[in-house]
Amino acid sequence: MPPMNFIIFNPDELRAESIGCYGNPVARTPHLDRLAAEGTRFDQCHVQHTVCTPSRCSFMTGWYPHVRGHRTLWHMLRPDEPNLLKYLKQAGYDVYWGGKNDLLAPESFPASVTDYRLGARSRRAAQGAGSGHGGPPYAQDDPRYYSFLYQPLPGGIEALGDFRHVDGAIELLRSRPRRPFAIYLPLSFPHCPYHAPEPFHHLIDPASVPPLRPADLPNKPDFYHLIRQTRRLDRLDDGFFRTLHAVYLGMIAVTDTLLGLLLEALEETGHAADTAVFLFSDHGDWAGDYGLVEKWPSGLDDCLTRVPLVARVPGLARGHVVSEPVELFDIMATILELAEIPAQHTHFARSLVPQLGGAPGDRERAVFAEGGYDPHEPHAFEGRPESLAGFRDPSHIYYPKGRLQQDRPESVCRCTMIRTRTHKLVRRPLGVSELYDLVADPRELRNVYGQPEYATVQHALEQRLLDWYVHTSDVVPFDENPRGLPA
Repeated sequence: MPPMNFIIFNPDELRAESIGCYGNPVARTPHLDRLAAEGTRFDQCHVQHTVCTPSRCSFMTGWYPHVRGHRTLWHMLRPDEPNLLKYLKQAGYDVYWGGKNDLLAPESFPASVTDYRLGARSRRAAQGAGSGHGGPPYAQDDPRYYSFLYQPLPGGIEALGDFRHVDGAIELLRSRPRRPFAIYLPLSFPHCPYHAPEPFHHLIDPASVPPLRPADLPNKPDFYHLIRQTRRLDRLDDGFFRTLHAVYLGMIAVTDTLLGLLLEALEETGHAADTAVFLFSDHGDWAGDYGLVEKWPSGLDDCLTRVPLVARVPGLARGHVVSEPVELFDIMATILELAEIPAQHTHFARSLVPQLGGAPGDRERAVFAEGGYDPHEPHAFEGRPESLAGFRDPSHIYYPKGRLQQDRPESVCRCTMIRTRTHKLVRRPLGVSELYDLVADPRELRNVYGQPEYATVQHALEQRLLDWYVHTSDVVPFDENPRGLPA
């Protein structure tokens, strides 16, 4: 039997609750909903970090960020480290890449990727297509300047860099590749700025958007109000955030449209019968919830940690929903098992192949995520001009974020999350810790950390968190060194 092919469709900053099959009543995601109906949807998939690079390093290795220090945007996987794409390439797959990086150090590409210019194959992308977005469309003293809400993008969907990469993948499928292949599509949408080409930018009526989580809730970590102050979001009303959220949903519709083109090409070329499709994101986005935009390195709300994970595998279950918690990095172990490739490194991911075949998940499983920085980390604070230079310019859209992290480092302190089906604990040694009763308070509006009636639950979660750190604090290599002296 020939090896199974793989497509890894990886939108950036797509949260689960903003998709139709995950319960959103106004989302326009027919193709993603179809993929879920034809495969397995994991309802409670949570990332291991809520920033791009750390999350991607985790889901490609099965490692938590603390294992090898992949905690910032500037520490990517290096040649001595394992990753899923490297395993596939070494096993004889041609690995094609179309999209952004935030995963591999430059010197790691040769061992992991056959061709990282998949978009160059596109014949239909508009001339000069790319992912650039220019600057904010407002005056710098306008409260909306740092909001990430921009005007519609010029041109149609064919002018987007994401279209070019997906269309390149379609051209590859049509070329009838003779070797087993893995296509990795790390796309840019729906990452902010919030804007899209028409008709997507105005596709969703802001009045139809369900109520957002309210701003300025009591007993939240300090970064909630500090972000609102430094970005001047506290001067904007609910109507503004509903408009912003509607545009975010329109961006998701763009991603869904591109997925539809890819699924159509799989049918057209016959590869739907021999290719597994995995769709997931690296993390979510506040998109107006709590009066906030984008995300924060130590923000661990469900709208940031809970992402879609949908997989359609030929011959396995259709229309199956796994309601039990899973961790995003489980995809590494899952794809390796489907490809019949044994892992040669210590990792903490669990294969989800039984669930893809229709089995339930583990009701007692807890999922974990990490975030934030300590003052000793050179990538995060002053002293690294190459990584922070753009944040020193007040006209830069990320200036408030970079400046806040430098001026108030405790607001971005390290933190760790443990989440079960019923409760979530976020431990912050230098800031406000959080505990939520997810049965009574699924939108995480009431922080009950330290309240006497939750003392037993809090203690149990903190003990479990400590045990998890003991078990995952390092990774022992498979190979051994001789104990004798050199000859």
